[in-house]
Amino acid sequence: MPSVSIPVHDLVLAADFETFGPSHRVVLVIFALGLVPVVLLGRSVRGTVREAGVSRALALGIVAVTVPLQVLQLLPDEWNPRTSLPFQLCDLAWMFAVHALWTRSRLTSTITYLWGLTLTTQGMATPDLASDWPEPRFIMFWAMHVLIVWASVYLVMGLRVLPTWETYRRTVAVTLAWAAAVMTYNALADTNYGYLNGKPSRGSLLDVLPSWPLYVVIEIAVVAVVWALLVVPWTVRKTSDPVSSRYP
Repeated sequence: MPSVSIPVHDLVLAADFETFGPSHRVVLVIFALGLVPVVLLGRSVRGTVREAGVSRALALGIVAVTVPLQVLQLLPDEWNPRTSLPFQLCDLAWMFAVHALWTRSRLTSTITYLWGLTLTTQGMATPDLASDWPEPRFIMFWAMHVLIVWASVYLVMGLRVLPTWETYRRTVAVTLAWAAAVMTYNALADTNYGYLNGKPSRGSLLDVLPSWPLYVVIEIAVVAVVWALLVVPWTVRKTSDPVSSRYP
């Protein structure tokens, strides 16, 4: 297989983000390389005295990376009412991830898992992002998305804080509540958080769906089915998994 060369100057000097450009490919490689190690880390500490300490250290790591960058968006030089407010789904996902890591709550773990493996990864594949490396918005976007997915596989595949049909239903309810609130805000403030009132300006999977508002209805239905498919294997195995029963 031929090697792929990514010139360093392309990463440093690029002004505008390019989908599957050099910086995008580098981040995706880093993301992929980290998946197995975080699962193995979870398995190595699962059920031991180190589990709480390691999980909480990871939670604090997410906070340490994400909070300063989100605060930066609220400063006058960075402020944009259409993008700076923490109303995107991933803005909530990292908070749920922190709670799940700190408490090993089954509900917030399920939310992190289902949101992370579907909606967060969709944002990673087709990011609606203008800033490239090393702009703060680039760093915040990718740190948030990568850490959410890493947390989700650590919790479910590593620690085995497994989803149930009850936490699935509650995740759907939380998601619908978020969507209703954000759509209302979008309509009042003429914004488009969550891409619930219009498709992204850059290409995305939503482009294959009909126009608004039908694409929102279809997206919700498709996501609910995919989430159910992600829950099925764990509900079948959970009955014979004594480790999973330790988590609330």
